[in-house]
Amino acid sequence: MFAGGNMDHVAILSKKYKFLDKIISGEKIIESRWYVNRIAPWNKIKKGEIVYFKNSGEPVKAKTNVKKVLQFDLKHKRIKDILSEFGKRIGFDSKDMNKWVELYKNKNYCILMFLENPTKIKPFKIDKKGFGISSAWLCANNINKIKI
Repeated sequence: MFAGGNMDHVAILSKKYKFLDKIISGEKIIESRWYVNRIAPWNKIKKGEIVYFKNSGEPVKAKTNVKKVLQFDLKHKRIKDILSEFGKRIGFDSKDMNKWVELYKNKNYCILMFLENPTKIKPFKIDKKGFGISSAWLCANNINKIKI
C-alpha cells in the first residue's frame, strides 16, 4: 500500500458472465475475488477507494466507490456460506450455486468489495506493464499513471 493516500484499482472481468453490465445496472453490488494465495486486492483495498472496471481485452468503461470490504480465510468460512449470503449481490444466479462452489473449492481466500455509485465513464485503455500478463486486479496510486 502506498503510504498516506487512497489507491485506485482496476478490476478486469470475464465477458462471459456479463458482470460489467450488472455493475453498471446496479444488479451486481459486490465484486468478489477468490484466490489460492493472498494477492491484490487482499489487504490493498479499503472503504472510500475507487475501482475501475473493464472486460478482458476492452477499455475501462465504469467506476464505483468502495463502500465496505470483507476478507475471508476459507479454512474458517465455508464457500457455500459466503455464496448463500452474498451470491445474488455478487451477480451469481442461485440456481448455479453448485457450479460456483465447485469452481472455488480449491481457493483459500475470498475478498468481497461492496460497491456504490456505479458510473459509466468515457472509455480508456490502461498499460498493464509491470503488473504481470495475467493480472486481473491492478492497484495504482493514481489511475492517470496507467492510462494510455
